[in-house]
Amino acid sequence: MIQHAAILPILIPFAAALLQLAAKGYGFAVQRAIGLLGALLGIFAAIWLVQLADAGSVLVYALGNWPAPFGIVLAVDRLAALMVLLTALLSGAALLYATAGFDERGRHFHPLFQLQLVGLQGAFLTGDLFNLFVFFEVMLLASYALLAHGGGLARTRAGLAYVALNLAGSALFLIALGLLYGTLGTLNLADVALRLQAPGIDIALARLACMLLIAVFALKAALLPLSFWLPHAYAAAGAPVAALFVIMTKVGIVAILRVQAIALAPATATADLLDNWLAPLALATVLFAAAGAFAATRLRDLAAWLMLGSAGTLLVVPAFAQSTVTAAALYYLLQSTFVAAALFLLAELIAARRGAIADDFQNGPAFHAPWLALAFLLAAASAAGLPPFSGFLGKLMLLTALRDSGSAAAIWFVLLVSGLLVMLALARSGSRLFWARKPDLPSPAAPAVSGRQTAATLLLVAPVILLALFARPVADYAARAAAQLHDPQAYIAAVLGTHNPEIKRETRP
Repeated sequence: MIQHAAILPILIPFAAALLQLAAKGYGFAVQRAIGLLGALLGIFAAIWLVQLADAGSVLVYALGNWPAPFGIVLAVDRLAALMVLLTALLSGAALLYATAGFDERGRHFHPLFQLQLVGLQGAFLTGDLFNLFVFFEVMLLASYALLAHGGGLARTRAGLAYVALNLAGSALFLIALGLLYGTLGTLNLADVALRLQAPGIDIALARLACMLLIAVFALKAALLPLSFWLPHAYAAAGAPVAALFVIMTKVGIVAILRVQAIALAPATATADLLDNWLAPLALATVLFAAAGAFAATRLRDLAAWLMLGSAGTLLVVPAFAQSTVTAAALYYLLQSTFVAAALFLLAELIAARRGAIADDFQNGPAFHAPWLALAFLLAAASAAGLPPFSGFLGKLMLLTALRDSGSAAAIWFVLLVSGLLVMLALARSGSRLFWARKPDLPSPAAPAVSGRQTAATLLLVAPVILLALFARPVADYAARAAAQLHDPQAYIAAVLGTHNPEIKRETRP
């Protein structure tokens, strides 16, 4: 059974989607039960995968028993297992929230949600660049429909821009893969790493193909100037959909990290491919997002800008091929993902309590919801990087790891200034949402908040405290994951099944 563990995070949501389509005539209750059971099984499978991966070796699953680089392989190291678990936890909370009634606002929500998970989990697990494209497309096709779920002009407009931009990205992805295969004769990531180090390759074409590949991942990660679409699209999505979408930018970030560490950095031809441009653009993204957060007029807009800011912060990391920097970034990635997702759910719940003005930052009617105020306070404090919460620890780890880099002064300045702007934006939004009152406005009737909505929101807020309480074991796992990521020879040997790269190249036809 252990040898099949790698495919379970993909197989479980795929089977759930098929069962939900078959059970369509039995109503939402059956589809919800299948989805929630699948989410629970997915979390258990992800926890098991983390335990297996933490033993130290890369788990390789060859579909159809075709060995790499000729067949499709899934490769599970500590980083992949961590991202699978994060996706499972995030999607479980988002789905629980959606079952309170959001899923009834359109057709086929549950199968599409599961197919989104298939794409997300596959993107983190695949060891082949072409299959990364396939999983990207599965993920994006499902996300197009989920973004428009519930209807409305704002979602339609955001969906059109989102679809157009991602279709362009998909076309560029195919061009990059074609160039890469034409130059190197392979798309298996481990084999690409070997071929880039081999003599006699066309260096100019190889660099162009790899640069196009990085550009595609940068688009998915919303790196400036490719990030203008994200705040509008994510703010327009329904709350549980936006919460799930938080992990989508992390797909691009992890893809850049993995390709850089395994294939680009060890090869002389591509070692400098990210130098001098990625870190400045990432810092510009952080400042752009901080300015957008400061100017936001609604909580859902603010949450979208905060997510973009965290993506920009993480995109600084691949420019520094250091294990300590990557380890700090992984801890920061975990807490920022949960915080952004929690803010999207809180925005909808707060909007429902404030009547017509919703989550706009205006003086509104009085309403009594102490648990919402506390949840917002915890999420906002972590997003602003205030001690002793996990947001503070994550940013401190990252700044400490980068203090000896050549760009340390610029990075510290940008992250601290953006943190100040975010803190001011969150303080203003909290005071407007919970304290500023218009006496002449009657309090709207408090809508019923289901136990599932409450539980889902609290599940996403809880890591703000839990990641701080258990910072040491989480940081230790992140350090081990980063060290394994920056040991490309171990990954190559596990995927290709040999410890002698030269023998592997000679045996290829």
